[in-house]
Amino acid sequence: MSEVIASEKPQPLVALTEDETLFRDNIRQFAEERIRPLSKEMDEKGVFDRDLIREFFHLGLMGIEVPEQYGGAAGSFFEAILAVEEFSRVDASAGVVVDVQNTLVNNALLRWANEEQKKRYLPRLTSEWVGAYALSEAGSGSDAFALATKAELKGSEYVLNGRKLWITNGKEAGLFIVFATLDPAAGYKGITAFLVEKDFPGFTVGKKEDKLGIRASSTCELILEDCRVPKENLLGEAGKGYKIAIETLNEGRIGIGAQMIGVARGALESAIKYAQERKQFGKPISEFQGIQFQLAQAATEVEAARLMVYNSARMKDAGMNFVKEAAMTKLYSSQVAERVTSLALEVYGGYGFTKDYPVEKYWRDSKIGAIYEGTSNMQLQTIAKLVIK
Repeated sequence: MSEVIASEKPQPLVALTEDETLFRDNIRQFAEERIRPLSKEMDEKGVFDRDLIREFFHLGLMGIEVPEQYGGAAGSFFEAILAVEEFSRVDASAGVVVDVQNTLVNNALLRWANEEQKKRYLPRLTSEWVGAYALSEAGSGSDAFALATKAELKGSEYVLNGRKLWITNGKEAGLFIVFATLDPAAGYKGITAFLVEKDFPGFTVGKKEDKLGIRASSTCELILEDCRVPKENLLGEAGKGYKIAIETLNEGRIGIGAQMIGVARGALESAIKYAQERKQFGKPISEFQGIQFQLAQAATEVEAARLMVYNSARMKDAGMNFVKEAAMTKLYSSQVAERVTSLALEVYGGYGFTKDYPVEKYWRDSKIGAIYEGTSNMQLQTIAKLVIK
């Protein structure tokens, strides 16, 4: 979808090309015209609008990196990150739907699926099926490989038993990447990934969580009771699920960074606009230095986080090692999102504490960034291992 534009001068690593700028602007316009009018209602009901998802497919946003031969847009990881950012600026739940589809599910299939699996599933993931990534369990969060869901090979099928928790897109998904262990005694070496369709016998989507933020994004329990999965639906190799999980989540953390800078940008823009309209002591509060300095600090932090996200995405597209940068990106962008959304709420004063204005939703949506796809403490652990040698 994009090509690097030749220039006599070296371009900054994070600069957008003309094609990327056009792509971003089109996504931003769509978000403003189609997502923003529905955001409040979706949040209140805790349900994502199905027609919106169909439009995401129609626009090619559910298969941005997928090659054209499988029905995708043949774009870049960076473009997927731009889409997640612009959607999250308006509604973080919309950003989550596109993020999980592109940075986790599609990425995992592109890297680990065999050709037959790609031909079978990628065309559906780019046209009609939402995907979900099922790793977490009740006793397996930060300790991701303590999972208890078991898989046993019986003839031409694997039989899976267990429960998954906190699965994003669980309600809407048609395909799930489910992680289970073939041998609990083998530890992480027994973990294996499977491609599970929602209609497979023994597979049920359970309770939908009632959450603080990103409420329109479904977060569900998955129940596997003698769930029968064809042998050919094993993703990658038996016992290599840990590798699939680690490498995919490294990319996913950049997506979380994009979500968080989108949320922070949306809140900051709202706060600046309100500060210019709200008058106290005879003048707009934006003319008071105390407000100016806080907004200036917030704008600086948002820009710094944004550059980290863009740089990590560029490194991924360039085939560079980005593990440290992805962890730093997720850590810092989630911290910035919490600080900036909290400030935005305070700028609004008492109005910010009501649901009549958008900033309380930005604040609620920001909290998840420090939790899912690796908590902030886990990011610090990763960073520490890479910088302290």
